[in-house]
Formats: sequence, C-alpha cells, structure tokens
Amino acid sequence: MITVLVRVTHGPEALAATLSALVPAVAEGLVGDAVILVDRQDEVLAKVADAAGATLVVAERGSWAEGARAARRDWLLCLDDGDIPQEGWIRVLDRFVALSKPEQGLARMRRRRAGVARALTNLFADVKVRAGDLVHRRVLLNEVRARMPVRLSATIERDPVFG
Repeated sequence: MITVLVRVTHGPEALAATLSALVPAVAEGLVGDAVILVDRQDEVLAKVADAAGATLVVAERGSWAEGARAARRDWLLCLDDGDIPQEGWIRVLDRFVALSKPEQGLARMRRRRAGVARALTNLFADVKVRAGDLVHRRVLLNEVRARMPVRLSATIERDPVFG
C-alpha cells in the first residue's frame, strides 16, 4: 500500500478531481491513505479532506517532507491537485512497490505535455521530487539519497479545467 500526497494550489474542485481519480486504487488495495498539503488553513479544503478520510497538513509551499511525516506508508505518490493518473497506473505502481527496495527511492510517471521545453524537462530526469513521482519516505526525509528516477510506464495528465 501507498500514501498519496496531494499539494493544493487550485482549490477544492481540483482537489476533488484528483481524489475521485484515486478511488479505484483504494478499491484495489494500492492506496491506503491520503495527505492533503495546503499552505494555509482553509475551511472548505478541510471539509473536502475530511469527507475523503484524508489528513490535512498545513505545510510551507506544500512541502512534500511535511506530507511524508504525516504519511502512514513508506511509499508515497506525490500529486498536485488536478492531476489525474491514466488507465493502467494502479498495476504499474503496485508492481514497482512490491519489487523495489527503499534504496531505489524514486520512480517517475510519464506526463503528457505539449511543447518542446516541457518535453526536454521530461527527457532530462533529475532527482528532485515533483508531482507524478512515487518516492520512498526516507528520500523525502533526507535519510537516503535518491538515485536517478526509474521511468514508469504509467501516465499522468492534468485535468484541462485546472491547467
């Protein structure tokens, strides 16, 4: 099982879109819990998190590390609100978590993007954790250094409403 960390920058509608996309992974037993990261207390977001059974954490600029401290699982899927994992992602992540050691530390989902600059960003992978990454908690807590990310065959897209 994994914990999903969701950084909120677009509001409750974008958060709801991402959380609803995770329901099949909860049913399949891949996602065990979720941590919602906000940069300030917000009553509406607190209600959305509560309705989803997620933990709400106020963290500076949506810090992944703060989310890792609140997570219940060792493997963490980092998402931004409005991110929607695409068909087949559950199987891919489940297999990676089952077969990978914590020392691997980082795996990256493909992101469909337009434009040359964004294609280059995807081509030249770095070890900085970003939305769409599956990361071991120890990496976010600076207990181990991440290796170059493993490229997963799973894809993630942005809901077009939230850019």
